Amino acid sequence: MDTLVYNSHWGLLDSLVENQELSTPFQTCASSSPLSSLIPQPSEKATAYLLDKEGDRENKERNEVVSLRYRSSILLLTFMAYTCYHLSRKSISVVKNVLNQNCSFQMPDGLNSSDIHWCDWAPFSNGYVAERVNLRYFLTFGMIMSGIFSYLFGLAYSLSIHSIWYFVIIQILAGIVQTTGWPGVVSVVGKWFGKEKRGLIFGIWNSHTSIGNILGSVIAGEFVETNWGVSFIAPGAIIAFGGFIIFLFLVENPSNVHCDLPTSGEDKGVIEFSLCLFFAKLVSYTFLYWLPLYIRSSTTLGPALSGDLSTLFDVGGIVGGIAAGVVSDYTGMYATTCSVMLTFAAPMLFVYEKFGTYNFSVNIILLLIAGLLVNGPYALITTAVSAELGTHHSLQGNSKALATVTAIIDGTGSIGAAVGPLLAGVISSRGWENVFYMLIISDIIALMVNILQTSQSELIWHSL
Repeated sequence: MDTLVYNSHWGLLDSLVENQELSTPFQTCASSSPLSSLIPQPSEKATAYLLDKEGDRENKERNEVVSLRYRSSILLLTFMAYTCYHLSRKSISVVKNVLNQNCSFQMPDGLNSSDIHWCDWAPFSNGYVAERVNLRYFLTFGMIMSGIFSYLFGLAYSLSIHSIWYFVIIQILAGIVQTTGWPGVVSVVGKWFGKEKRGLIFGIWNSHTSIGNILGSVIAGEFVETNWGVSFIAPGAIIAFGGFIIFLFLVENPSNVHCDLPTSGEDKGVIEFSLCLFFAKLVSYTFLYWLPLYIRSSTTLGPALSGDLSTLFDVGGIVGGIAAGVVSDYTGMYATTCSVMLTFAAPMLFVYEKFGTYNFSVNIILLLIAGLLVNGPYALITTAVSAELGTHHSLQGNSKALATVTAIIDGTGSIGAAVGPLLAGVISSRGWENVFYMLIISDIIALMVNILQTSQSELIWHSL
């Protein structure tokens, strides 16, 4: 039995513990104090709740880290994929001068300029297919087949093939498989990234178009005067290898790895943006296919150097795409951002045509500015706007919608990408200044469509 003894000399309460059941004075006081029953003690449920909350916080942080890693890999893989698509497209614009000289025929301007867009229905049909298949397989197939057809085109040099129909058939088939690229990569990226900072992310990501054009021009230019077949075979090997990488590592959907889905957008205007892209892509792809030839014919530069100089248009396009994305993120106004850039693009085309050949330095500066203003709206519409429209709240629950919207917008733009170079091939025979007038008119029409889209958005906003 415990005995409590009060030591009056020291004024202390001593505890004489005979059975050693209480090991500390705190336990003794707590058990003996009349106030101990009033002090709240942690229950088992409260402790379990706190532990669960702490576990949820740790799991959330862990999931965010995992999601960040997957999103980074998605950006890198899709960036690589579409860079390869554009890299393999660029060869024909660099090689066509030498190709016409070495063959017994003149390649038709329509095929020569818009090789991969002969089948304008392909983007629409491929968007429909992309909704219903695994996008990893879809992109892998498109990239490997693009590599095969690029190889077959270059093989004509070694086998001394001079049949026009051989080139026509190869380019038509290449055009069909090339259009698998855009619905595929935008659908994958749109599934992984929400609305926040989408313009900036897509602006940087969309530089793959310009980088692919630059690399394609450089690679094709290296062999154009010695062995033009390699100008097609080398890009074909690169894109086929890229398809193998996509097959191994691409994760198409966040739900496949238990990651959270991104938030949806609130924008509308598929028709207006599709029409705008028709004319914006018309201008961009006319430069893509005809700029090396224009530089060659208007200056004293050779084919290789003309191709290298034309890459500066794409360098400006990289800056333009990023700038458009940043501005649209800050303002939230995609149509207005496009309109401002298109407003300055039209007069800049006129300035380049009049003064671009004045000297080499002026040509460089004007090409950079023209690329910034022409490719900025094009990049914004094909990436951030397509993803915003495809993840509109009215389409929630339909994960296939993004590929459809992307295919509609890009498919309409692809028609413009075919019409522009085709018209340029016909009009250039009457003078290059007429080609530039056609491009200026196209920019003005795109601007008018964007102004209409902006006005409708303001009316909707004020009615809310």
